[in-house]
Amino acid sequence: AVLGALWLLLPGVLGEDCPSPCSCTSLGEARGARLECGSRGLRSLPALPRLARSLRLHNNSLASVPAGALDSLGHLQELELWDNPWHCDCRILYLRLWLEDFSAPALARLRCASPAHLRMKPLGQLTGNELGGCATLLPTKCLQFFWRDLVLIAGVVITLILIALALKFSKKLVWQLTLGGGRLRRRISKTH
Repeated sequence: AVLGALWLLLPGVLGEDCPSPCSCTSLGEARGARLECGSRGLRSLPALPRLARSLRLHNNSLASVPAGALDSLGHLQELELWDNPWHCDCRILYLRLWLEDFSAPALARLRCASPAHLRMKPLGQLTGNELGGCATLLPTKCLQFFWRDLVLIAGVVITLILIALALKFSKKLVWQLTLGGGRLRRRISKTH
């Protein structure tokens, strides 16, 4: 009876987690799911369930993968991305770096479709110079980080100076109050 109840719940769970253009197969509750999204004409990555073990996105129209889109797939063991028209510019860097950590063979199978000067070049062999658009973005971002860091450092220095001054004046104030309190006690004791 319990097994039957679990079996009835399983399709609902898969239906919620399975993106509409894909088909999903459960590998068991603890093992996750296999997502078949290959040859579906996808132009963008669908919302992927975190428990995906196998993800097949081959033979689609994917040109890039949004930064962070694969980060939540901690259970993923198999990924197929070949036969997509990858556009090799700055937006492809996330996928390249992610695949370097995940699977060198999967990275080796990916080839650029555009721009023209990179057509058919393996994604894993791209250099920073070939992704020329990224070089123009880098100095701006570096300057933004520089100014942000400079403001943070200045804020910390000013805060430390204010704390030091507050401590210095608080010691003087305590000293004056202590001396003033002693004089006040002497005056009170002389009058009594």
